[in-house]
Amino acid sequence: MSKLVRFGVSIADDILNQFDKIIKEKDYPTRSKAIESLVRQFITNREFSNANTSVTGSINVIYDHHKRELVNELTNVQHDFQDVIVSSQHIHLDHDNCYEIIVVNGQKKKVEKLANLVKGTKGVKQSSLCLVTAGKEAD
Repeated sequence: MSKLVRFGVSIADDILNQFDKIIKEKDYPTRSKAIESLVRQFITNREFSNANTSVTGSINVIYDHHKRELVNELTNVQHDFQDVIVSSQHIHLDHDNCYEIIVVNGQKKKVEKLANLVKGTKGVKQSSLCLVTAGKEAD
C-alpha cells in the first residue's frame, strides 16, 4: 500500500459545508476518505476514456422468455464473446420475466459492443452495463 501524504486544500466554506453534509449522508468515516474516493473516481474516469482499458463488470438484462427465439439469440450473441464473458446467471422473476446477469472482464470497447448487442436484441425489455476498473493509475 502507498504511504499516506498530508496536504492542504483551500475551498469556499459554503462548498465545504455542503460537502460535509454529503459525507455524513454517505457515511464516510472521514473527510480524507471522501476526498480520496473522489480523486480515485476522477482518475478512473480518465481510464474509462480509453477504449482499450481493461474493465470488469456486469450486463444486467430483463426479458420475457416467451418472446420467440429471444433466448436463442441472446445465447448466440454471448457465444461470440466468450473471451470477455466470465459467467452468467439466469434468474426467474415471475412466469414471464427473466433476469440475466452476465459478468464480463476484458477490453472496454469489446465489453461495450457485447452490451450494445444484448440491449439491441429484439425482446429485451431493459439492459444496463455496470463497469469498474482496478484503477491501476490510482494505486
